[in-house]
Amino acid sequence: ANHNGSLDAALEMVRIAKDAGDDAVKIQTYTADTLTLDCDNEYFRIKGGTLWDGTTLYKLYQQAFTPWDWHPAIFAEAKRLGIDCFSTPFDDTAVDFLEQFDPPYYKIASFELTHHPLLAKVARTGRPVIMSTGMGTLQDIEESVEVLRTNGCKDLTLLKCTSSYPAPASEANLARIPDMATRFKTHVGLSDHTMGITVPVAAVVLGATMIEKHFCRSRKEPGPDSAFSLEPEEFAEMVRNVRIAEQAIGTVNYDRS
Repeated sequence: ANHNGSLDAALEMVRIAKDAGDDAVKIQTYTADTLTLDCDNEYFRIKGGTLWDGTTLYKLYQQAFTPWDWHPAIFAEAKRLGIDCFSTPFDDTAVDFLEQFDPPYYKIASFELTHHPLLAKVARTGRPVIMSTGMGTLQDIEESVEVLRTNGCKDLTLLKCTSSYPAPASEANLARIPDMATRFKTHVGLSDHTMGITVPVAAVVLGATMIEKHFCRSRKEPGPDSAFSLEPEEFAEMVRNVRIAEQAIGTVNYDRS
C-alpha cells in the first residue's frame, strides 16, 4: 500500500526488498468495490486501534489498493531480481486473476480468516497457503485450517498476528508461536505490525519460520501504512538480525564449546 499510487514506486520497493536480502514480496489483490460498499454510516467507518480512525473503509481501500494492471510489471520485476512474488486475494475474482502469474503461494489476510468460501477456492489451486490469524479465536483458526485441508491444502504456514496498526510489543503474545506449531502441526511465522525489529527477531528464536513486515521508501511519505513501516536500512538490519538469530538457535547438544 505504500506505493502511493505510483507504479515506479512499487517497482522500486521490489528492488529495495531484494537489496535488503528479502526472500519474497507480497502485494494485495482487491479493489474498493470488491471489498466493501461506498457507505458512510458507522458500520463502514474505521474505529479504534489504527491510524485510520474515522476514515471509511471505501476511502482507505481506494487509497491503498494496487491496480490490477500493475500486477504483470510487479511480478516480472520480482522474477528478474530472483525473489518470489505473491499476493493476498480477497475474493474469487482475485484468485482467478492471480492464477495467470503462477504464484508460488497464496496469503490469506487475518480479516479473511473466516471467509471459508475464499479459503476453499485458494486451497483448490493446490498451491501452498500462508494464513494470518489476527483477531481469530482458537475455534476460528481450527475451522479455517480444516477448510483448507479438506479442500486440498497440503502446505500451510500460519502467522501469529496482532491486528493493530501499529501494534504495541506488549500485545505481540509471541508465546503463541510454538503452541500453534504443536497444535496444528504446521510451520508458524509472524505477521508483525510493531515498530522496530526486536519483535520479529524474538519470534525467530521462538520458532517462527517466516516473517512478514511492512516497509516503505521513507516514513516521510504519507502512505497509508508508512507510519508503522520500516525504512530500507531498518528493513535490511532486520533481515541481518533474523539471519543471526536463525544461526544462533543451533541444536540441542552438550558438547564442550
